[in-house]
Amino acid sequence: MGFLDFLKGKPQQCPSCGSEGAKITDQGIRCPNHQCPYYDAALAGARVGSSSSVSQPVGSQSSYAGRGGFTPARPLAIRYRNFEGREKIFNADASSAERRKNHIVVRVGPTGKHIALSRDRIQNLAEVEAAFPQRVGPDQPWPSPRERQVLNYHKKHGSTSPLYEKIRAKYPNW
Repeated sequence: MGFLDFLKGKPQQCPSCGSEGAKITDQGIRCPNHQCPYYDAALAGARVGSSSSVSQPVGSQSSYAGRGGFTPARPLAIRYRNFEGREKIFNADASSAERRKNHIVVRVGPTGKHIALSRDRIQNLAEVEAAFPQRVGPDQPWPSPRERQVLNYHKKHGSTSPLYEKIRAKYPNW
């Protein structure tokens, strides 16, 4: 973003949540996103810099169309306390959630980007982990370490083998 872009009529983006239509003034930040800590009810009805006000060639996407058009298929609210001690609420897609070591990686709105959240700082961790896609049924035992190795290898490489097909028949949601 250039120094004088505000003179060209380009929309402002909230530095906290990334929502379009934010106003940054001397008094502070005002954002139309109701989940943002800088939420302002006056901006919520009319967004500044809608895509119709920016002239575009016919058939092209706007330069900021991908930043605010994501809507989660299975919404999940994640309460997170960041390193500064401020609590944020992320609107995430539960079907994209996965655990990687001590972090949970999810796709969040409004941008649709994947972010990694530390499990230690998630305030509603039990609710978030309950929303994960289940790999095995509630009464079904987990695969053995060797079976997990085969499942993960072939899933990662997009390949198959007779052993993989046999294990996949036992664990279809893996």
